[in-house]
Amino acid sequence: MFHAVKKALLGAGVAAALAGMSAAADAKTELTMYYPVAVGGPLTKIVDGMVADFEKANPDIDVNAIYAGNYNDARIKALAALKSGQPAQLSVMFSIDIYELIEQDAIVAFDDIVKTDEEKAWLDSFYPTLMQNGRTAGKTWGIPFQRSTIVMYYNKDMFRAAGLDPEKAPATWDDLVAAAGKLTKADGSQWGLMIPSTGYPYWMFGALAMQNDQVLMNGAGNETYFDAPATVGALRFWKDLGSKHHVMPEGTIEWGTLRKNFLEGKTAIMWHSTGNLTAVKKGATFDFGVAMLPANKRRGTPTGGGNFYIFKKTTPAERTAAMKLIRFMTSPERAAQWSMATGYMGVSPAAYETAALKDYVKTFPYAAVARDQLKYATAELSTFQTGRVRKALDDAIQAALTGAKTPEAALKEAQATAERFLKPYM
Repeated sequence: MFHAVKKALLGAGVAAALAGMSAAADAKTELTMYYPVAVGGPLTKIVDGMVADFEKANPDIDVNAIYAGNYNDARIKALAALKSGQPAQLSVMFSIDIYELIEQDAIVAFDDIVKTDEEKAWLDSFYPTLMQNGRTAGKTWGIPFQRSTIVMYYNKDMFRAAGLDPEKAPATWDDLVAAAGKLTKADGSQWGLMIPSTGYPYWMFGALAMQNDQVLMNGAGNETYFDAPATVGALRFWKDLGSKHHVMPEGTIEWGTLRKNFLEGKTAIMWHSTGNLTAVKKGATFDFGVAMLPANKRRGTPTGGGNFYIFKKTTPAERTAAMKLIRFMTSPERAAQWSMATGYMGVSPAAYETAALKDYVKTFPYAAVARDQLKYATAELSTFQTGRVRKALDDAIQAALTGAKTPEAALKEAQATAERFLKPYM
């Protein structure tokens, strides 16, 4: 009898223990996160490693990080999941997706999630220029993660061979045309300059327009300035680089293959995302430099890249867990790690105060160019109906570069299209 009771009690204890383990397992908060990669390279492994470190430090949270393709793919997949009833809880998406996400009532403002004074201070810990694409209507909707500015990469060996000072990058549009002319070979085997005009042409154009002292849109996302005289002048200059000055191939230049062209010596100068910096550092077999973009009336570049968003269809527990993950991924130490591994900026001043990034910048000063350029930066093109407005501008840029339309006619048409889409939001 005693043995039977003891056996029963032991059985009950095991059952209770198993039930407790099951309850503990059930108590885990599960997060699905989509993220994009726009510049190629082994970024997925870096993200996976950071997520694994987070899970180790937070055993009560499971994160399913899903590589979703480029920025457009990430937005499409995240919103499709939202509509399918199996939504992600958070995603890294284009910083310029903010108006579309708000309009679709897809995301929640971080101001509505943060509770403590420490969390509120965290919202103000990022570079203000990077927050321009994350804040609107008095609220914070996106947190900077893989953020960039456009920088100028140049082949110092080619500069030396052309009799140019390898430590002196072109500082003005006139300097750029003059240097690129000396760097261009008549047989087409080496171009002086390449600026990509596929993938994200509006982004490169935002830099040229800003250098001509013209922004592309207002801060409320309901007005564009595509046909302003300075905007037209910027597109004319871009076209002239190929058709008049002959220092760049005429027509369009591919975003996806430009880094390869630079590394293979097909162009002496390229404009590209700072997110390519580490890949160029590892891949270059020549001495290279990185500099801010040149000025015309002023220096200028748009910021770029992705922000973290939290979706509205989330439980309080999921929002708390998502906040933990975002704070972990954007902490000074992790932001420094991400910057060194990719070339993207450390998103806060505190990231550049970490010992790791301080030492890295000392040994590789080009890691600070994108950050230093923030003082000349403006928000990336972002409006209501962003996809349609952006496409109108992209089509205009490509039509002008290929000679299908004049810069004036192309941009006038793009402005009319943008005004039609934005009229309901005025």
